[in-house]
Amino acid sequence: MPPIHIALAVLCMVIWGVTFIAIKLGLDHFPPLTFAALRFTLASLPFLPFYRTPGVAWRWIIGIGLFLGVGQFGLLFLGMKAGMPPGLTSAVVQTQALFTVLFAIVILKERPRWQNLAGIALAFAGVLVIAGYLGPIPLVPFLLVIGGAVCWGFSNVLTRMAGAKDPLRLIVWASVVSPVPLFALSWIVDGRAAVVDSIVNVNWVALASLAVVAFGATNIAFGLWSFLLRHHRAAMVAPYALLVPLFGMSSAMIAFGERIDTAKIIGAALILLGMATNSWPERRTRPIEAK
Repeated sequence: MPPIHIALAVLCMVIWGVTFIAIKLGLDHFPPLTFAALRFTLASLPFLPFYRTPGVAWRWIIGIGLFLGVGQFGLLFLGMKAGMPPGLTSAVVQTQALFTVLFAIVILKERPRWQNLAGIALAFAGVLVIAGYLGPIPLVPFLLVIGGAVCWGFSNVLTRMAGAKDPLRLIVWASVVSPVPLFALSWIVDGRAAVVDSIVNVNWVALASLAVVAFGATNIAFGLWSFLLRHHRAAMVAPYALLVPLFGMSSAMIAFGERIDTAKIIGAALILLGMATNSWPERRTRPIEAK
């Protein structure tokens, strides 16, 4: 990759890592499901005039919108609101890569490489280590974040099955599906007064966090990621995702003084090692030259 593309890849990871700080700040004002609904509303509606049609079958749009928007981010935001620290969340949610592999094996009938199986084992060990030493963190928020990672993995498989030629068009239209069920669930769970009050009495911190989550993490970062995937092999681009927890955990330490004990560091390291092992490129044998 040329230096400018490497810089873009790192910038994308910085945005995604810092997004967990923005989520934490936004959740101090908005109910979690309302926050997720607003995020997808802003990430989709301004861009619909440029993408008049979804470009793929509606079943993929609806499926991805429900699992990515309602499932992944709904559970992620609920987990963070319930007490999951942003830095640790940035590492734990990366287990989505391993759930993606598992769903691809079951649904797409892909044959796993040894790297896939080893990566799954390492990441699962990391999850067990963190779960065994949660300390003051309740178990339920941790499980909600894991549930979000499961939904993310399933949405990744749906995205692959959709076979969209324009990934940004796909994410814009899939984002249209998410707000209505998220608002409805928030209305039921949080109550009408909480939902309306958070929108009517919004402050600049909440607006800034919403802008980062909607435009920065969704449109800008995803656009950069799609650009890199169009110009380089996935095996070359995907490992940069390992930087997200690094920026997420370090920014959480700076912004909130979040401290992560040794057991959680070991668990996060095992998850990242599992991701790295899973992303390791397959060795290609050189063809025998004819003599």
